[in-house]
Amino acid sequence: MTPPQGTRLRGRALRLTVFLSESDRWEHRPLSTEIVHRAHTAGLAGATVFRGAEGYGASSVVHTARLLSLSEDLPVTVVIVDTEERVRAFLPLLGVVTGERLVTLEPVEVPRLGPASAEDGA
Repeated sequence: MTPPQGTRLRGRALRLTVFLSESDRWEHRPLSTEIVHRAHTAGLAGATVFRGAEGYGASSVVHTARLLSLSEDLPVTVVIVDTEERVRAFLPLLGVVTGERLVTLEPVEVPRLGPASAEDGA
């Protein structure tokens, strides 16, 4: 289900963050790509993939762009923002592909910025 064109998320929302590494795969494609495509198909408001310069996780192995041998497995996060109801409904779909990877949820506020529009009651 894709959100209607021009729909803007405002007010209280939930930010979902998935912590991965570049080497994580789902059926021969990057896991981050799979998550973004599933979020889009589910009609969530937005998803972005961020590639980290350095980090470590459960393995305690530091991955860094400064060491050529480890620069192929840098940390990656996928951030998704939508209403709490829609994000929580997406969690079972996400769990199928993420397994035991770290996933966090944080409440966020999405402000209205820019000029007022008719949609805002102005």
